Amino acid sequence: MDKPSHYVIVGGGTAGWIAAFIIQDEARRRGLNIRLSVVESSKIPTVGVGEATTAAFRVLLRHFGIDELEFMRKTDASFKLGIRHEDWRRKGYTYYGPIDDPHQVVQPPAGAPSDYLNVYAVAAGRPVQDMHMFQPLLEQWKAPFARKPDGSLIPLGPFHHAYHFDQALVGKFFAIKSKGVEKVDALVEGVERHPETGDITALVLADNQRLEGDFFIDATGFRKQLIVKELQAPWISYAHELPVNRALPFWIDVREGEELPPFTRAWAQGSGWMWQIPTRTRFGCGYVYSDEFSTPEQAKAEVEVALGHEIEVRGDIRFQIGRLEKAWIGNCLAVGLSSSFLEPLESTSIHGTIVQMMLFAQRYMDRPERIEQKARDDYNVRVGRQVDDFRTFVNTHYVTERDDTPFWREVRANRLHPETKERLARWQQQMPRTEHFPNYLGGLPHIETQLHYPVLDGLGLLDQSLARREMEADPKLRRFAQQTYESLVREYRGAAQLALGHAEFLRIVQEMG
Repeated sequence: MDKPSHYVIVGGGTAGWIAAFIIQDEARRRGLNIRLSVVESSKIPTVGVGEATTAAFRVLLRHFGIDELEFMRKTDASFKLGIRHEDWRRKGYTYYGPIDDPHQVVQPPAGAPSDYLNVYAVAAGRPVQDMHMFQPLLEQWKAPFARKPDGSLIPLGPFHHAYHFDQALVGKFFAIKSKGVEKVDALVEGVERHPETGDITALVLADNQRLEGDFFIDATGFRKQLIVKELQAPWISYAHELPVNRALPFWIDVREGEELPPFTRAWAQGSGWMWQIPTRTRFGCGYVYSDEFSTPEQAKAEVEVALGHEIEVRGDIRFQIGRLEKAWIGNCLAVGLSSSFLEPLESTSIHGTIVQMMLFAQRYMDRPERIEQKARDDYNVRVGRQVDDFRTFVNTHYVTERDDTPFWREVRANRLHPETKERLARWQQQMPRTEHFPNYLGGLPHIETQLHYPVLDGLGLLDQSLARREMEADPKLRRFAQQTYESLVREYRGAAQLALGHAEFLRIVQEMG
């Protein structure tokens, strides 16, 4: 038999262990002979500040046959059904971004354009969010499950939800669940490289140990220990169009008997925005701000005024917003925070990790000596475009009416990316369509119209007269869309009456364990 190719993942955590699961699973499916190691030092502390995912995470759990309720018990996870955006459009204005897509459950008439239900809602002056099953659950702080008379739990609909959790617990959960992966508890102090190709041949570990490998995954987070420190990968900055560059994390404990929101709270402040992510036992919180416009002391004081109580700051996180020019160089591929970082407004980090590793494993993974440069080039173009799309989507959130602080005046006037302006100009000529987002990720999930419409609608960026003209061009489709919209609103409002409270659902799940 061939000697197995040794894939080495440096850094565990959520990104590293997701990479391990995906690589091992795909190798098994394709009969690739690989050996897999994860190098993760217990000496490097992990701070759980609260993390939110997209629905892709639930798809991943199902793909690996991981019991969702066990996962929620072990990681203190809660549901994320969407995002509550407060004070973004203007102070005092709130809108939701539910993550389900009603177009999935309605058979459209022949020839109907994509997103016709969204277009109808805008034309009728109705919130696009109201035809989403998750909307009344978001408003009423409920779970997407009901309870049968026999006590069993039943989902209210077919849509995938997402989660909030403590990412430190998630990394540990995946580490325990992994089988056949060698776990190496060690600090990486350097690398050895091939004198001709420049490829990494071995890791230099503490205590003069070394670990040879054939392919290396850099999951070392902000340290970017392999891809930047050793391979000097260049960085593309998004600092101009996404000017927040610092975070002040803190926790708020969940009080006994307190109801929990099933959403990420994104609350705009004077120099950035505050996140609140509810896990079962506490809210992971933080203020993401621009230190061009605020000091850490001012940021802390601003948060305390907003919340009405003092907070205990748990760090001072500084970050570079942007991505690697090439996330894959030679025999080293960066994933997670080693590859890119955007402010955590739309849960792009873990989503990006899942999609990138699925893309790599399904399309490019092979015995390392057989992988050609054109594969690396193709991967880098696709992943670079993915992160650029994340950037443009997040940047769109800053197209607001706010001009009450220097930060908001600067963002409005000078920090919108040309692609943001180009898309918004296009959507003044034609309503957003699925086909405006080319599929370059092999059908894997991406940020497309299902997430854009609630944000664009919530910020007042869609033209009602344009939507009306599109609907008036097809009266039969308009009638169908009207009936469908009203039917979905009634059905989902009724379903919400059967739903369990979010905290009650989590209590039931804990008791089942």
